[in-house]
Amino acid sequence: MEDLIQIEGVAKSYGAHRVYENLVLSVRRGECFTLLGPSGCGKTVLLRLIAGFEAPDAGKISIGGVVVSDPAAGINIPPDSRNIGMVFQDYAVWPHMTVYDNVAYPLKIAKKDRGEISEKTMESIEMVGMQGLEKRLPSELSGGQQQRVALARALVAKPSLLLLDEPLTNLDANLREEMRFEIKELQRKLDTTVLYVTHDQEVALAISDRMAVMDEKGHIRQTGTPWEIFERPEDPFVFNFMGIANFLSVRRDGEKYLVGNGAQPIPWEKPAGEGKEWAAAFRPSDARIAHEGKGLRGVVRRASFLGSMMDYLVDVDGTTLRTSIETHEAIANGLMFKDGENCVVDFHNLHWFEAESLREVIGANIMGANAPEVKS
Repeated sequence: MEDLIQIEGVAKSYGAHRVYENLVLSVRRGECFTLLGPSGCGKTVLLRLIAGFEAPDAGKISIGGVVVSDPAAGINIPPDSRNIGMVFQDYAVWPHMTVYDNVAYPLKIAKKDRGEISEKTMESIEMVGMQGLEKRLPSELSGGQQQRVALARALVAKPSLLLLDEPLTNLDANLREEMRFEIKELQRKLDTTVLYVTHDQEVALAISDRMAVMDEKGHIRQTGTPWEIFERPEDPFVFNFMGIANFLSVRRDGEKYLVGNGAQPIPWEKPAGEGKEWAAAFRPSDARIAHEGKGLRGVVRRASFLGSMMDYLVDVDGTTLRTSIETHEAIANGLMFKDGENCVVDFHNLHWFEAESLREVIGANIMGANAPEVKS
């Protein structure tokens, strides 16, 4: 599959603040690609560079094989000549215009004839389920409806590329879930390339064909399918950012690998490498709690009822971990623990990281007592 977007060696700074240096990224034609990262990492800046609202300081941006930005060559094609649709976080619908006029605006600017404007505008309105509301003003619409208007306006000119800048952030939880599936369905139906930026891991996993995880310094840490990112993280930053993360400290003592500051040897395959300090990384769902049997002995420090789930914070020789179990399963199997109870915890699907690489990510010493509980 050919690339629609190619970003080669892009740099961008605002005064002394460097957002990107030598950024390289490609997005394939027809895919839904998500750029995922913490707030302030430069996700929106990248969309603005691709759209042409801003220009890079260095490097080259190409869309469909055409160079649209290249400072060295003096190239900077204006936004309205890039065949791009964009939906902003705050919708950016015009309050004095009806739904119809908001959606029709790009076609009017392009000086299309009245018949074509009417046909394409109504087609786009119907596509996002807003038929019958075309005469309403934005003040008469819900947040979800305003977002649909913004989406219809971005799609009305049938762009080759749709840029979505955190478009679901201002919606409530139910609407966010509904809209993310609608966006994915529209992308499939129209065969449009989508570049979506967000800090929401759940949205990224749900809608992406591929995704890239970016850190707060504007570096891309890993690119891959949602499954690859979640199940095969390349470093602790990616693992930690993709959900609630446990990092169980393990130290090497001669030929033994011991947990925390105690004497319990690890009951799993040893990490590959000669390092002396390690972290076994896993999700709460990857740890199984029991009263006895195989695993590490620990003490329940906090038992939390979360409705459908029981969530336990367990201390194992001075290092803490979280594990969860469905409430009905916990009741059926006698696993409703109380604070202070002894337990045994076993694990699967572990990822090994050297402790030093983890310190760089979370800015703390995880080894020994008082290890922090790490959350995304």
